[in-house]
Amino acid sequence: MSEPEQVVPEPVSALAPPLRGPVLMHQHWRDLTYVHWAVDPDRVAHLMPDGVRPDELDGRTYVGLVPFRMVGAAPGRRARGLPWLGTFLETNLRLYSVDSTGRRGVVFLSLDCDRLPVVLGARAGFGVPYRWAAMSHRHSVGPAGEEHVYTSRLRLRRRPVTSRVAVRVGAPREPTELDHFVSARWGLHTRWAGRSLYVPNAHEPWPLREAELVGLGGNLLPSAGFGDLARRTPDHVAFSHGVHAEFGLPGDARRPRRD
Repeated sequence: MSEPEQVVPEPVSALAPPLRGPVLMHQHWRDLTYVHWAVDPDRVAHLMPDGVRPDELDGRTYVGLVPFRMVGAAPGRRARGLPWLGTFLETNLRLYSVDSTGRRGVVFLSLDCDRLPVVLGARAGFGVPYRWAAMSHRHSVGPAGEEHVYTSRLRLRRRPVTSRVAVRVGAPREPTELDHFVSARWGLHTRWAGRSLYVPNAHEPWPLREAELVGLGGNLLPSAGFGDLARRTPDHVAFSHGVHAEFGLPGDARRPRRD
């Protein structure tokens, strides 16, 4: 992996820059939970595409475990969501990145979902590491408040890879600097066909709520080399009922797009 140039990253902003050119797809992200652990950037630098390095906040970067519901995904800007195919459960394991042009983004280590055609299409089209899983999401409201439980188990594996996240949702909160760092991400970095790509996205600021992690199980983190994090108290937990997002056309991660 070649070393990316040490350019100054773009400022973190809760407002997305406008997408340039056509909208590739749109989707709703619903009932999303953020769980993050701080790590040394050197620990994850080798997992970045060429021309991309770990993004940092106060000398640390973060490993994120993010389960949610994908709803109404479809090609284009305002098309009706695809039936069945456009609504599914997803749990992603992610890192935070900045490329040689200064654009901040996300690098996905894995994205588990329960729609096989989505898995095949995303892997073939953009090199994004989707995996087919059996998944569930349970939402309840009781005396202790609103709770969400997400489970995942990879299919077609000799050795099971599983995940269970349970969170109790609290009151709305004003976003912190760390909230903005992990949520105000206007693109993803990925490897595809020998190239490092940047895929831009845009959405409204996340309406975040306080959240308490009340359950964490399975071996998803250990399977990715982060078993120690599963035994550590997370450094960041938050919940959101969701946003609407749009994606633009991908471009070279080493070259800012100009229209």
